Amino acid sequence: MGRQLKFNIFRYNPEDPKSVPHMESFDLEETEAMTLYIALNRLREEQDPSLQFDFMCRAGICGSCAMMINGRPDLACHTKTKNLPDEINLMPLPVFKLIGDLSVDSGTWFRAMNEKVQSWVHTDKPFDPNAEEEPMDNQLAEEIYELERCVECGCCVAACGKANMREDFMGAAAFNRIARFMMDPRDERTGTEYFEVVGNEEGIFGCLGLLGCEDVCPKEIPLQDQLGMLRRKMGWQSIRHLFSRLLPD
Repeated sequence: MGRQLKFNIFRYNPEDPKSVPHMESFDLEETEAMTLYIALNRLREEQDPSLQFDFMCRAGICGSCAMMINGRPDLACHTKTKNLPDEINLMPLPVFKLIGDLSVDSGTWFRAMNEKVQSWVHTDKPFDPNAEEEPMDNQLAEEIYELERCVECGCCVAACGKANMREDFMGAAAFNRIARFMMDPRDERTGTEYFEVVGNEEGIFGCLGLLGCEDVCPKEIPLQDQLGMLRRKMGWQSIRHLFSRLLPD
């Protein structure tokens, strides 16, 4: 027999006026190689079909199953129960709008974030469908790919002290996107244009530097490096901006 696990799960349906936020406990026998994804599906199939949580790929790629696991943001499909104690507390991610129980609307947040940071290559070059692809140095392509591995799970946002205090704060996911396009030679935005997007209290200058974002990233993206790079570049840009205002026309 496997361990007897106790799951304390947050329950609340915002669409039901009779529903109130509370914790509900479930008992389940642990099986070999069990993940939280497997455990939650068993709980829904065997004990309570009304339990709400999100999943899609089961392989740590879609980011849908992110939740607070014993107070720490992580992916349910990425977390094996053998690495957890006998009692497991599951809560929805903070910051994002609650749909119900462990399910949150992270999609709307990330869509708004990508629009805010203008998450696409900016260029004035006319599009030619017959043209060859622009070559890129392999090392640079690998560095850009490293940042592209973000699955937009929201763990870094949930772990961010500033994002939990200020709803308009961009967060590490946005900074990672900005850094990715700053590295891309096809993007023709200037330092001033990037400064207008991220050089403010909602952006890089509002970051508290606690680095909870990197601590919990399930893809282990080097967010600290990107935060440091953005601070340096935007800091110099702010000095240039200040002096340009002080100098006479």
